[in-house]
Amino acid sequence: MKVRVEGTGGLQGWPVPGCACASCGRLDPGHRRPASVLVDDRVRLAPAAPGQAPEAAAATRPNAPAGPHAGVEGYRELRTSDGCEVTTPDGGRLLYAVGPPSGRGEPGSPPDAPFDVVLIDLPDRPERLGDLRRRGRVTPSTRIVAVHLCHRIPSEGELARRLGFWGAETVPDGAVVDTASTPITGGPAHVTGVRHTVDGPSPTTAGSAGAGDQNCAGDPAAGSPAPDVTMTNGVRAAQRGGRPRRTLLLGGSRSGKSEEAELRLAAEPEVTYVATGPSGGDDPDWLARVRAHRNRRPAHWRTLETTDLAAVLSGGRGTFLVDGIGTWLAAVFDECGAWPDDARPEDLRRLALDRVEARCAALVDAWRGTRARVVAVSDETGLGVIPATAAGRLFRDALGRLNQALARESEEVALVVAGRVVPLPI
Repeated sequence: MKVRVEGTGGLQGWPVPGCACASCGRLDPGHRRPASVLVDDRVRLAPAAPGQAPEAAAATRPNAPAGPHAGVEGYRELRTSDGCEVTTPDGGRLLYAVGPPSGRGEPGSPPDAPFDVVLIDLPDRPERLGDLRRRGRVTPSTRIVAVHLCHRIPSEGELARRLGFWGAETVPDGAVVDTASTPITGGPAHVTGVRHTVDGPSPTTAGSAGAGDQNCAGDPAAGSPAPDVTMTNGVRAAQRGGRPRRTLLLGGSRSGKSEEAELRLAAEPEVTYVATGPSGGDDPDWLARVRAHRNRRPAHWRTLETTDLAAVLSGGRGTFLVDGIGTWLAAVFDECGAWPDDARPEDLRRLALDRVEARCAALVDAWRGTRARVVAVSDETGLGVIPATAAGRLFRDALGRLNQALARESEEVALVVAGRVVPLPI
């Protein structure tokens, strides 16, 4: 099966003609042409335009007029909830997952059969890829290429960073792709590549890997190898095994730290979201905030509400998103009765604070020894004014110390400010 990606952009390409946004302004005209895919030089796939029936964009002969599926001999097309599935005469299987899902396929179709190549609109819903992995439709041998790229992404560099987390790649317009073991061919070498460093995936010029690559993820002192990164004319993500085990994301209120954590894990097949905050009771503002977080998460994620983080990290396997450390510490203060109280004797107050410190130490120990992959969100409290209350100052100091202890035991730490991610190297 030969798949030529004639255009990798959105319906109007990237940049969008006449658009004045910052994303489009960073690129030369025609950087990525409107999406179009040609399979074996016989079957063309293109996304449906707004208001157009999905069937109108089905597979057609390259020179056929626009319209419903023309029935290319030997090629089978199914429209399922996953997208447009094409099976070629030689048994190759391709998924074109662009636009809203339509249909459930036909009787007798293999709903769980894996694909050789997946062309997918990852900027729209990266969790779609996670669900495909969960159901075995995407395997380690599947070639995953991001298409329908446009100004929903701020820049090519940010696109490369995200694809590093999602285990996908981009290719330049005109590239020919096959399976995951086949290099990209064709197309100009003007798109950046990815190098996976201790600070996470970062853009680098394709083919520029060299002496500077000794900073790749992995501990040289321990002899652990850096992840295998294939540099081509397109963007190939680091192999999934090279990702950091423990990631701590810091940020202020409404900084985008939770969204960044969810973005990093969106394409994972199984994620347990560990919610450490209170249920909200009858507080409408808090309930609305919890509801917004829940609606933003992929539907196939599992949610666990607990403050026993040490037990979760010590005994858990798989992938966890902890949101967040600040709400966990506030709950621990509640459980230990450690908030300032002038009416309480000093020895009892000190005993309560000792219990908080013990819980924090147990969490750090579990974080250090965990075998799971964990992304945790925490509040950066040191950038604001000095709290006006004794309780506020006590909590700020305790959370600051805990953040430092967790950061020392993390492979990756980053600060999120106004939705921008600033890596914090050791």
